[in-house]
Amino acid sequence: MRDASTIMSLPGAANARILGLDFHKVIFPVSVVLIIATVAAALHDPAAFGASLESTKGWILQHFDWFIMIMGNLFVLFCLALAISPLGRIRMGGQDARPEYGTASWFSMMFAAGMGVGLLYWGVAEPVAAYTAWWKTPLNVDPNTAAAMHAAMGSTLFHWGLHPWGIYLTTALIVGYFSYNKGLPFSLSSALEPLLGKAHKGTAGHLVDVFTVVLTTFGLATSLGLGAMQATAGIHHVLGTPNSFLMQAVFILLVCGIAALSVWRGMDAGVKLLSNINMGLALLLLIFVILGVGVAAFLPGILHASADYASMFLPLANWIARPDQDWFQGWTVFYWAWWCTWGPLVGVFVAKVSRGRTIRQMVAVVMLLPTVVAIVWFTAFGGGAIAQVAAGTGELAAGLKDVNMAIFQFLEVLPLSAITSLLVVFLLVIFMVTSVDSGALVVDNLAAGGIPDTPVPQRVLWVGLIALVTMVLFVIGGDSALKGVQAGAVAMGLPFMMLMLVLMIGFVKSLIRDLRA
Repeated sequence: MRDASTIMSLPGAANARILGLDFHKVIFPVSVVLIIATVAAALHDPAAFGASLESTKGWILQHFDWFIMIMGNLFVLFCLALAISPLGRIRMGGQDARPEYGTASWFSMMFAAGMGVGLLYWGVAEPVAAYTAWWKTPLNVDPNTAAAMHAAMGSTLFHWGLHPWGIYLTTALIVGYFSYNKGLPFSLSSALEPLLGKAHKGTAGHLVDVFTVVLTTFGLATSLGLGAMQATAGIHHVLGTPNSFLMQAVFILLVCGIAALSVWRGMDAGVKLLSNINMGLALLLLIFVILGVGVAAFLPGILHASADYASMFLPLANWIARPDQDWFQGWTVFYWAWWCTWGPLVGVFVAKVSRGRTIRQMVAVVMLLPTVVAIVWFTAFGGGAIAQVAAGTGELAAGLKDVNMAIFQFLEVLPLSAITSLLVVFLLVIFMVTSVDSGALVVDNLAAGGIPDTPVPQRVLWVGLIALVTMVLFVIGGDSALKGVQAGAVAMGLPFMMLMLVLMIGFVKSLIRDLRA
């Protein structure tokens, strides 16, 4: 009898071999056609396209904020409940399975794929925005006050702590369990099996996998384009180079070129190596900042930030009669939907590197540990930036005028700013590389019908397609097309949450059945 890993590696009957590549006959062509059609629509009239999707996104955030918030909370409670229950002992791959990666590398890979760029982009900008009322304030506190300082740190950690990793982890647990423990394809559609039986391989399963391929591709493309804007702004700030479309295009091509090489070299020599380098350099940058803002301010800041997060958790998790409705929908509900655009990418990738781990171990390392890292990171960067604003020091004291420049303006006041600013740019490149190569691996698996070990050139092909989509949208369509696609991706967060609710039911049903066996 074949074990689960052998079953997953077998080409499916629905797959076709073309020039040595292994594509699913339905998922791949339908996904590619939808991606091309969306890009064509964006380029035909970028302004109208962007306005239409922004309107759709706004309507969803306004009318389904209750459902999005409930689901965001449910993901966290679901993972914690699994961890403390007897189900937490279940191991991905069965009780005899052993981890392929050490804990440090495992954490580095999934963290780099899931949140590295975001911490650089928003590490300074979001706390300052909430403190100064750049666009409203959480719970309508008065801006630029002590209360606003606590609200800024508490709300930022609420957005970057347990909730996003709860979304990623739920996806990872579902994909990993049905693939490693049940021998089903490495895709979200496999979780339909307890509910639909063999019919999960039919139209319903194909729709799920096409949806996740398209969602992942556009979520990654928009993040790559926004990352290019921040990186070139930073390079211009430090070196005086032009901050132009040409520089942004060069950045995108550089990132995707390195990602293609990383994918070609494989997990150990590519993704794992880059992720470990990332974490080392990020730690170095963090130490620079801690020393710059002062250890005496940083250490109590951790305690204060943790207390702010804890005290504001329930008020911010509430969706009923919010006094700060505009902020609530524009920040928190938007974030929950945006994390869903990365749900398949990060979740499937986390599942890919988590074979041999128990559910309890995954909750500890994939959800709880990143929350601790977020508290430390935002205390140093966000807390330090708020202190600059409150003291009237540096460019941030005049207000948050350019999100792309926020971290560089913050570093400008600290010692060795030229070195730390260049380090930020380098980290942006490598974090984007790890996100792109992780995303390419995931999209390739899904488009191949859930086969985890596809030919290497096929994975590189997806890196090229992601680069092409980003370049066409960003260079030809401009900012309007890129943000329009981002709005569309965020709007897709609602159906993703609806899908996940169904898959969670099937997941629990299967877990309980196994526990009773």
